[in-house]
Amino acid sequence: MDAHREQLRSYRDWVQAELRACVNFWLKHGMDREHGGVYTCLDRTGQIYSTDKSVWMQGRCGWTFSYLCHVYGPRQEWLDAAKSCIDFLEDHCINPDAAGRMYFTVTAEGRPLRQRRYCFSEGFYALANAEYYGVTGRKEHLERARRAYELIWQLNQGLIADPAGLGPKTIPETRTGRALANPMIYLNITSVLRRVDPEQQALYDERARQCAQEIFKYHVKPDLRCTLENVDPEGNPRLYYTEGRTVNPGHDIECVWFLLEYADRIGDKKLHEGAEQIFNWAIEAGWDEEYGGLLYFVDCLRKPPEAYEHDMKLWWPHNEILISSLMLYRDTGEEKYLTWFDRTVAYCKEHFADPENGEWYGYLRRDGLPTMPSTKGSTFKGPFHLPRSLIMCDVMLGELLGGGAGAFAPEN
Repeated sequence: MDAHREQLRSYRDWVQAELRACVNFWLKHGMDREHGGVYTCLDRTGQIYSTDKSVWMQGRCGWTFSYLCHVYGPRQEWLDAAKSCIDFLEDHCINPDAAGRMYFTVTAEGRPLRQRRYCFSEGFYALANAEYYGVTGRKEHLERARRAYELIWQLNQGLIADPAGLGPKTIPETRTGRALANPMIYLNITSVLRRVDPEQQALYDERARQCAQEIFKYHVKPDLRCTLENVDPEGNPRLYYTEGRTVNPGHDIECVWFLLEYADRIGDKKLHEGAEQIFNWAIEAGWDEEYGGLLYFVDCLRKPPEAYEHDMKLWWPHNEILISSLMLYRDTGEEKYLTWFDRTVAYCKEHFADPENGEWYGYLRRDGLPTMPSTKGSTFKGPFHLPRSLIMCDVMLGELLGGGAGAFAPEN
């Protein structure tokens, strides 16, 4: 027992050190003190290599620094960072001609560059505003989050035409379908809103139920032992072309802890077991036994994946393994999940972490060498997946050790 506790303490020491380094990296190098918001295209040492700004990352960063305040208690520098990103979103990232739809990228000063059909910019805007409201009590942020939340629902359910006018990705008369990303991301947004906005608990409970139902009804395929990213409108697999056979193991494993949180909240053992099965399929299909780490894409029939990056190792799926494996271990006590946590920690220490400069490399070749050894951030990588996983693991390890959540706060 003492050796086991020492192992958990060792994990927690590492998690806390990585969290401290990550938070300080972005506070020091990423925050734009001239225009507001955050730069995420940073090299290994934190130098900016592109001033274009990801709208996703403004929302994600706003959420992260608000969540740090929620877990560890408010700090002014965290509140300031969150507010800077949220204000930048409000002032520059909403398309005034598209009824609340948001851009995908903007310039340093906030001039629009690109609009995408997907509504993830709106999702991260909702997350940031909701979490910030939970910390500050400023009602306008809750109202913003509620509006975005409803807009996403209307778009995902096909109840309104997309006001951005971009249309579907494929010609609908030829092919249309369902994407796993829509219900799983909405489930996560729902969880945050439910926590900070108990006034609308009934709505959030119903939406969460529908999201979980959609995931299992349409995307989880026991006969194929996988969860498919894309299916037809009725949930039938489309195995005759590559996108229809795509499995993203990291995405599935991220979905697992969204479902586990929901199952734990409502006390649904069957749902919990279903999420556990998704994890087992995904980790078995995606873990690279030759080089270690999780492959980015696999084909459910073991045919050649089309995506050229299919055998790369990205940072964020490993962050999701850390969360889901530790949550499963906490909930079930099964040692195999602690073993997966341990294997992933070891891989991340060896390949992703950078003790010299802080933060993690984002993109590795299959053999574990960085494809961009000078890069720490990009349009798609910023202060989100890594700090979220470290915060959540810190809290869960604290629970396993018998301590309270929020027992640690990163130092300056």
